[in-house]
Amino acid sequence: MRTFVYFLIFVIVSLSSASCRNDDKRAVVDKDSFKHLCSSDFRLSESKIRRHIADLMFEDKDAQGPALSAKDYYTNNNRFLWISKGRISEDADSVVKYVSRVSDFGFSQSVFRVGIIRSDIDKARSLDFGAANINELYARIEYNLTKAYFKYCAGQRFGYVNPRRLFNRLDVRDSDSVRVSYRELFDLPIALPGKKFFADAVNSVKSGDAGEFLRSSEPRNTLYFKFLEKYKHAGSAQDKMRILCNMERSRWAVADAPDKHEKYVLLNIPSQELDAVDGKHTDRMRVVFGSKETKTPLLQSYIERMDVNPQWIIPQSIVKKSVARNAGNAAYFDAHGYFILQRKTGKHVDPSGVTPDMLTGKDYLVIQRGGRGNAMGRIVFRFKNKFSVFLHDTSNPGLFSASDRMASHGCVRVERPFELAVFLLADKDEDLIKKINYSINADITVNDRDDADAERKPIDGSLIVRSVKVEPKVPLFITYYTLFPDARGNMVCYPDIYGYDKVMMESLRKYM
Repeated sequence: MRTFVYFLIFVIVSLSSASCRNDDKRAVVDKDSFKHLCSSDFRLSESKIRRHIADLMFEDKDAQGPALSAKDYYTNNNRFLWISKGRISEDADSVVKYVSRVSDFGFSQSVFRVGIIRSDIDKARSLDFGAANINELYARIEYNLTKAYFKYCAGQRFGYVNPRRLFNRLDVRDSDSVRVSYRELFDLPIALPGKKFFADAVNSVKSGDAGEFLRSSEPRNTLYFKFLEKYKHAGSAQDKMRILCNMERSRWAVADAPDKHEKYVLLNIPSQELDAVDGKHTDRMRVVFGSKETKTPLLQSYIERMDVNPQWIIPQSIVKKSVARNAGNAAYFDAHGYFILQRKTGKHVDPSGVTPDMLTGKDYLVIQRGGRGNAMGRIVFRFKNKFSVFLHDTSNPGLFSASDRMASHGCVRVERPFELAVFLLADKDEDLIKKINYSINADITVNDRDDADAERKPIDGSLIVRSVKVEPKVPLFITYYTLFPDARGNMVCYPDIYGYDKVMMESLRKYM
């Protein structure tokens, strides 16, 4: 404070001396012009600045992570980041420069208080306080800069929307008067900003590296920059909305991404197609996937095994909906190739002796035998996930000709499973490929018995293969982009079939 006062006295004395030596008739600035700067309103006080910051935090109802982290920083009485001895740091200019860019991707600068920050910094540096209280002004600069810095860096590096929170509380599974449970729809492994991130942000300011931290927080996904460029030329509000939603998806800090691999399988749900990519070659095939009521979850995993003519353990949701009402009807179970196992003993149970409560309880499993007519088709591609969903063949291939292919309980049915199986093999062993082809076409009925009215060729057991390991494992990405490049790199628009864009826009609108 003394330094600041001495500086003002120096300026006043200098100007006064100059005016005494001035012999012309130009306007003279005397020391009376600076008298107002000596009042208590223009004396910097750390305690007063902190009280004003406390008032700002109390008035700020923003409960998002960056805002809470900013409040936490000042609540703990930490040192100021942007003001020191009456000066505004140069790093403050870096923050203003970067945060001003939010308008380039459809966000409002006012949400980040860019205009207020820029105006306040100009007032402080030009000593043009007007009627403002200097401590209130510096408090506003300090708090608003920290909050804008946190909000921008966290948003650009991790996304402005938390998809786990958004999508995993979207579809109700069950509800009663006590609790509500939701379907989990999003299981992509993403990072979110935590205490360490904000601590690193603070340390970068303290060491004079805020500009570098801002630069390192920019998205690394190449799709982001394609969307950014496309937004510049967007015309309609609908186009802008679609771009902003997909731009946000490209910000999410996913643990893995297709561009990190030479060979992978990608299912972008809105496209209703699967891409088997190996280098520059892409094999595209149609898929049938989860309905709106039983959506296919978004996830990342590795395909590690192919099972041929698999048995299907029927999910409890399907048992409750379709199977339980046929309890006791042995003909129904026989016609569908279903059998019942007691979980504890593994013994078969006579279908004629079961009740609906037994089937919907936890002690029994309903299983469909493998082979022709099985709901999973003749081959299933297995990968670790907590939803018990897989890629597989189907006994109803007619669904692939439909324009709307949302028809499953969450699993993904593949149009050309044999071609996918060959793609997954690292070693294209002709004998193995022949066995897989034979096994998925061999005339094995779902209940392992022949139809007396049809002719059957004897099955060559030496050519039957039951399971094949995928080595090395092949990455699988189930994503959701309504704007996505095709095999040639051209951006293609897809319908928002699950309504996720609409849900995301409700969250993004607060920035616009």
